Amino acid sequence: MQYLLLVCAILTEVVATVSLRVAAGGRRIFYAVVAVGYILAFVALTGSLRAGMPLGIAYGIWAAAGVALTTIASRILFDEPLTRTMLLGIGFIIAGVLLIEVGGHQG
Repeated sequence: MQYLLLVCAILTEVVATVSLRVAAGGRRIFYAVVAVGYILAFVALTGSLRAGMPLGIAYGIWAAAGVALTTIASRILFDEPLTRTMLLGIGFIIAGVLLIEVGGHQG
């Protein structure tokens, strides 16, 4: 359950962030999507923590997945750049989070 809630937190945060880009471009109605998305993201993240996920692991996965998915979504939806260097950076972020998660399971 903790991972399902974390996935919900990630997806709602990405939707909210992408909607922020749309709202900043002049479609003000999307600010409502931003607000609801961020609220739902924090509620789901809180649920994941209450279900027993350690904070460092939850936040690390949430942040890394959010960065990766938002970057990919911005490339697809807004034709923003996605360079090899950026992909390498996303890889490093993911590797760092994996190391934190593995380290969290060591005694």
